[in-house]
Amino acid sequence: MVAVIKKYNSVEEIAESLDEKISQTKSNLGELLRKLDEIRKLAETSQKIREIVMKSSGKKNEANESLGEIDVGNIKIVLDANPSQQMTVIENAVKSHQESLLVLQQARQGLRSLEQLGSTEGLEFIVLEKQLIPELVMLKTS
Repeated sequence: MVAVIKKYNSVEEIAESLDEKISQTKSNLGELLRKLDEIRKLAETSQKIREIVMKSSGKKNEANESLGEIDVGNIKIVLDANPSQQMTVIENAVKSHQESLLVLQQARQGLRSLEQLGSTEGLEFIVLEKQLIPELVMLKTS
């Protein structure tokens, strides 16, 4: 997990940064949901075809079938990924974006109390961000 320290001159700058991240996350989430819808349809069609072929060939659908997965260090490589595997990856990405969006929105809401400071001349805002999400705001007089 990457941690970054950023300096801002005002609460408004922090708010703008958060608003930008929220907007980008929403945009990415929308794109992922569109892709998920497309791949879900493909996965359903693929599964139906598989069931028909297996039934007509008299073979049973074996759950232990090799998935063509290889572990290389900490990375899993899937050879010739099928629509179901692709759907799982996209679903995980959607879940991650939804969680990030919620945390960003909560951070933005929490920042509202600092907006009541009024003039922040002479103050510096030092923000600790982990995975682009603010975790700590330190106020420092300059």
